[in-house]
Amino acid sequence: MKFHVLTLFPNMILDGINHSIIARAIANNLIDLSAVNIRDFSSNKHNKVDDYPYGGGVGLVMAAAPIYNAYKSLNVKKGTKVVYLTPKGELFSQKKARELAKEEELILLCGHYEGIDQRVIDEIVTDEISIGDYVLTGGELAAMVLIDATTRLVENVIKEEATANESFENNLLEYPQYTRPAVFMNREVPAVLLNGNHAEIEKFRLEQSIKLTKERRPDLLNLYENCDN
Repeated sequence: MKFHVLTLFPNMILDGINHSIIARAIANNLIDLSAVNIRDFSSNKHNKVDDYPYGGGVGLVMAAAPIYNAYKSLNVKKGTKVVYLTPKGELFSQKKARELAKEEELILLCGHYEGIDQRVIDEIVTDEISIGDYVLTGGELAAMVLIDATTRLVENVIKEEATANESFENNLLEYPQYTRPAVFMNREVPAVLLNGNHAEIEKFRLEQSIKLTKERRPDLLNLYENCDN
């Protein structure tokens, strides 16, 4: 899978995410990551890519032409998704990450300042995604979140069974996990996890997932119960 990031800060992308599982996925040619500097496509002698908004207002808006030209430079095949990271977008989810992980290529567009000219959004963007109900200084951090969450679900990046019972996979939060030692600060590992009875362990973990989801995300529990019925 290939990720192409259109950004004003390519080093932020390339240096910030090339670690751990992502770095191994790149080294094993399971994913490819490139970052295109939008400033390289400015026609301004100072590489300026922004201007004041029509109609007035505070701040600057990224111009359409440099973004469009950066996009065209990728020469991707027709139908490749272009995802604009924006607070106005669809809320990112595990379900969306699984959907995107099936793509051969993704283009991620990172805005900055007060956003980007709507005309280039209308021209090239296929999906608008938000990682939460808050505003960042730019789309780079959101792009890295999307790349990380999606890469984990690309085939052979990590074992499929490792993601099967994660939070959100079944509209439940993941159950608590424990490791050695069996006692820490007078807190013991639940006895059921030590008895080797896998049926009882699975039952216990499901009960813990339901309990945790009920306490913290009752909205998810409603989805789980409706799917179960």
